Amino acid sequence: MRLLLALALLLTPSLFAQTANPEVLHTAGATVEVGLLNGVPYRIDIPADWNHSLIVYFHGYSLHTSGFKAADAINGQLKPFLDRHFAMIQSAYSQGGWAIKQASPETEALRLYFFNTYGQPLETYVTGFSMGGELTSITLEQNPQPYIGGVDFCGAVGPTIESFNRRFAQRAAFDYLFPGVMPPLVPSPPDFDETPEIYAKITAALHANPSASEQMRLLMDLKNEDDVIHDIAYWTFVVTDLQRRSSGNPFDNRNVIYTGTGSAAADADLNIHVARYAADPSAREYLIHHYTPTGKLGRPMLAVHTLYDPLIPPATLTFYEHEVEVAGAADKLAWQFVPTEGHCNISPEKVGHAFDELIRWTHGGARPAPGQVP
Repeated sequence: MRLLLALALLLTPSLFAQTANPEVLHTAGATVEVGLLNGVPYRIDIPADWNHSLIVYFHGYSLHTSGFKAADAINGQLKPFLDRHFAMIQSAYSQGGWAIKQASPETEALRLYFFNTYGQPLETYVTGFSMGGELTSITLEQNPQPYIGGVDFCGAVGPTIESFNRRFAQRAAFDYLFPGVMPPLVPSPPDFDETPEIYAKITAALHANPSASEQMRLLMDLKNEDDVIHDIAYWTFVVTDLQRRSSGNPFDNRNVIYTGTGSAAADADLNIHVARYAADPSAREYLIHHYTPTGKLGRPMLAVHTLYDPLIPPATLTFYEHEVEVAGAADKLAWQFVPTEGHCNISPEKVGHAFDELIRWTHGGARPAPGQVP
């Protein structure tokens, strides 16, 4: 990844030359530019009262890539940054799914384009939600120099292999408890997509076997059936995405000991009968490479999470904290929470308050106190 960033710096003139006919919309309140940079959609927002500082924003995991329209209003969770007079840039990435490999160099190219077009910002911060939170930590590990700090919101930080292998193992358990409902797990059909029909099949299977449904909910540590339905469909898309990207199966559940179904007998039955899968070494290496954190944060990062997240459990932060401590960068990581449930269910008000905490920290104030976002 460092090589990609270095190449982006070396090839800056050609990168700028590949900007395709941007659309620029001027209003009383802001300037919005959308276009294609190296074929990748991007958006730039500059408030009329711009403070000449910049937010580099990474969006989260998206099933499919999409573009931008200059006339569209900015996402509600992003508005607090513009309200604080910061400009903001964001790339749509050239691919959907787990686009870690694409997102970092493409967003760095956009940052350089902004620098060339609008001037060097006084300060630059980085932020993102979900996969974008992971990309925030990656940026502050791999390319911290342009930044003063960052906020990871509900981020999938920590070793990708840990969280994704857990999801794969849960899908394998579902296949034992509800045989024939979902498509094959290895290999997963390359054209799999989340559809109403898939959700209906999972729902019907859970309703037809309440005992197994409860075992699955407990095993996944989820609070309700709706979250089980969503996660099983979503996990299947993720498995398909990563198998395609890695040209094989990067997942391995041979050494997984399944616990938590509600009884020792059910746990034993599941462990005896669940299908076991071995990873393809080269595919597993891809997943490890994209991304296993070093913990070497080069700038302060505030991590903010909800109390219950059915996609990215707050405990994910624990793995990352260990990496940061081992790397000797514990003083650059702070945690806070919002008292809500749901994936990235963080109000714009709390987003703004968390960012205010980071600004104070990076300007010589105290490290944000652990606990609730003020």
